[in-house]
Amino acid sequence: MLGRAGLALPVADSEVLTVTYSSVFKLMQELRQMGEGNSLIGRRNAFTRRDVFLRTAELYQSRYGREDGTIPASFELIHLTAWSPDASQQKPLRPGSAKMSLKDVL
Repeated sequence: MLGRAGLALPVADSEVLTVTYSSVFKLMQELRQMGEGNSLIGRRNAFTRRDVFLRTAELYQSRYGREDGTIPASFELIHLTAWSPDASQQKPLRPGSAKMSLKDVL
């Protein structure tokens, strides 16, 4: 994707971040603020009943809740970096030019 955008030397990296919330409702609030709502085309357009959210909170707490009552949630952050092409940039080595086997390194 970065290469097709005309950028050079693309690098992708990811990390998992675990955040603790005081309740499932705080987690839902933050997800909504991050724009992580339901974007499905075929989603229901009606409001979800309150009892559904209460049951969700109960189940989430029983399955994933910690002893202190907090709720953990993990997020994967993906970082994409690339540079504008320039003649002074390093060039990739030609395939097969390595002096050591990756198998030997690992």
